[in-house]
Amino acid sequence: MNILLDLFLTFLKIGAVSFGGGYGMLALIREECLTHAWLTEEQLLNFIAVSESTPGPIAVNLATFIGSSQAGFPGALLATLGVILPAFCILLLVSALLGNFLKKPAVQGVLSGVRPAVVGLILGTGVTLFLSVVCGLSGGVFHFDWRSLLVFGLVAAVGIGLPLLPALKKKNFKLSPILLILFSALLGVLLWGK
Repeated sequence: MNILLDLFLTFLKIGAVSFGGGYGMLALIREECLTHAWLTEEQLLNFIAVSESTPGPIAVNLATFIGSSQAGFPGALLATLGVILPAFCILLLVSALLGNFLKKPAVQGVLSGVRPAVVGLILGTGVTLFLSVVCGLSGGVFHFDWRSLLVFGLVAAVGIGLPLLPALKKKNFKLSPILLILFSALLGVLLWGK
């Protein structure tokens, strides 16, 4: 059988019959890779380690790496497509069926009640993290960290203030959270780096 078709069908089967997320797929991916002699056990363990270290779902990363190792870019593309296609189709079906369900008054009432609770939970978590990082209130010991407060203040000032500048406000400027994370990483290097 053509390796590209084999990769696609194998990962389509894995995506269709696996439950429990990416980690639930690992046993089936291992079995298929060893059965097809695509990888040795050691190579597979290395691929799993790299897949866990890179951004994205582990099963998608693993399918991409295995497909790439067997058939280059086309193999990576087809293995990835195979593993995500079943979940995509199921989510599409569920969202189509839930569309009308979400319009019901009772469901809208439930969602209206849940939204403030979610905001409260996020806010509570944010305050707890702030107190833990800046004031060192974890474990009952108080240790104020002026550097953490400085990073927090600068990132907040840039995140809130930059979009409010008149020149940027006219252009509907939106600051990417990724840029704020990179900015805070740079501040971390400057303040904590040796």
